[in-house]
Formats: sequence, C-alpha cells, structure tokens
Amino acid sequence: MTYCVAMRLEQGMIFAADSRTNAGVDQIATFRKLHRFEREGERLIVLLSAGNLATTQSVLSLLRSRADDDSVPNLYNARDLYEVAGQVGATVREVIDRDEGQGQSSGVDFGGSFLVGGQIRGQGSRLFHVYPAGNFIEATVDTPYFQIGESKYGKPILDRVVDYRLPMDQAIKCALISFDSTMRSNLSVGMPLDVLTYQEDSLGGGQHYNIDEHHAFYRELREAWSDALSQAFRNLPPLRL
Repeated sequence: MTYCVAMRLEQGMIFAADSRTNAGVDQIATFRKLHRFEREGERLIVLLSAGNLATTQSVLSLLRSRADDDSVPNLYNARDLYEVAGQVGATVREVIDRDEGQGQSSGVDFGGSFLVGGQIRGQGSRLFHVYPAGNFIEATVDTPYFQIGESKYGKPILDRVVDYRLPMDQAIKCALISFDSTMRSNLSVGMPLDVLTYQEDSLGGGQHYNIDEHHAFYRELREAWSDALSQAFRNLPPLRL
C-alpha cells in the first residue's frame, strides 16, 4: 500500500511519501514514490504516485522518455501546471487502456493516481490530484492539501491543523505526524519516508529529506506527539451521562 500527501501553502509546497509497496510476513518491498522533474531556474515539477505499481512505473517511464523529445508535448515544454496535469492524466489513461486491452485484467485493478505539483517561472505554484480516469482537480486556498493511498488514518490531524497560511516548519511537522498515525494503524505503509520542501518562487530543486526509523528528530516528534495525546486524554472532563 501507499500513503502520500502534498500541500500548497502561502510560503511554498511540501511533498511526502512512504516507500513501501508490499508487506507480508516474509516480504517487504520498497520503491520510491516521489519523482522530480526540474530545470534549475525555470521549473520544478514533482509527482507522487499511488496504486498499481506496474501502471505508475509505466506512466513515469513514458513521461521521462517523452521529456527528451521536443517534438511532442512533455513536462518540460508544457506552458503551465494545468497542462502538466493534463499530460499526466492522459498518460495514466493510455497505460491503463493498453494493459486492460491486452486481456491482462483477470480482476486486477490497474488504477494509478498521482499528486502533481510545482512551479513554472513567471507563474505561481499549483497542485493537482490526478485520478485513474485521467481527470483531475486543483488545490485551492480553502483546500490546500491532497492525499492518495491509505489516507484515512492520517487525515484527522491534517484537517485540524493545515490551512493555506500555516508556516512551512509547522506544516512539515503536521505531515510527519500524519505519517506516524498512518504507520501505527496500517503496516502496509512504512519507512523510509521521502520528504521534499519547496520555497515559493525559488525555482530550485527544493530541499529533500530521507527519513527512516532512526532519524533523531522524527523519533523525538513521534514520542512528543504520543505523550501529548495521552496527556490530553487524561485531562478530559469527567464522564457525565
């Protein structure tokens, strides 16, 4: 399984993804789900992927191969992020239609979804959620974050804390707590975590962090959050029914 979250905030953007794709008693597989396309000073495009691994890998392979061909629409000649999201959606549908049309379905879910965000020079940053059907929606000031994958466990903290004007350092902590909540409740989401932060208008590659179970700040954060929750529960008013 997978869990990914992306935020578009006043100060910039945050992208985070786990790396576990298969979990069982005797097998754990890891694949990176955060993918970056960049041209320094001109554009940064980040994709987070979830769903059928064969589908998402095929989509990314096609996007990368076409990025080297200026004769076709690609992520490097797209005029804006809306066009980028459209290209990703069309490629998702192309791959799913191809694989389902080859009689490979046999009840297999070929669906794959993406979070697509970044900034192109001369424009503001934008964030989109691209669905398996190829259609997509855009984050707004009122709805500044998206999740894909195993989203239900990490959603409550995001709903309570995240808003468009939340400072980046606070948003990063919120994202990490969201992952901790998810991993505590679902073993199919696991370390290490890929985290990328992007400062608005920097048009650089962003700051990347690889966080595993031994990361000092992550361990401090999860312990502090667990202790704070336990203390908050103990401080609830006495039961009066």
